[in-house]
Amino acid sequence: MDDREQIMTENMIRWAEERLGETQYAGWCLSFIEDALEQSNRIEIFGGSSAKESAELYSDAMRHGEPERGVFVFYDCICLNENIQMNWGHCGISLGDGKVIHAWDKVRIDDYLQIETLTAQSGDHPRYIGWVPISRVMAQRP
Repeated sequence: MDDREQIMTENMIRWAEERLGETQYAGWCLSFIEDALEQSNRIEIFGGSSAKESAELYSDAMRHGEPERGVFVFYDCICLNENIQMNWGHCGISLGDGKVIHAWDKVRIDDYLQIETLTAQSGDHPRYIGWVPISRVMAQRP
């Protein structure tokens, strides 16, 4: 990670941590991580329209195992949308040491594998897919 990416990553994490406990992003995990990167760095990125779609978009750079600090972390998860069940997925930002900040019922920090024990309104549980470096996310910028 170069110096610019390091600064952007720390800005993103600081922004996300300042929102711990907030509920405005409940059900909007992708908006949360995108806002964290965009608003803290005054940039705009273009990913998918859901966490699952973004994971597929970045699949060429998907890595597995414990996520590194400052990367986007992705999960499969069946969610409800107007009584229709779909795999919208779930996502968060790695803080390192296995911790992920993400928007579930509120902005919270959980171990990246413990997120799999959370229960969505559909009754499903997130299943860890992997993580993507910020450099790959930034490659989607116009």
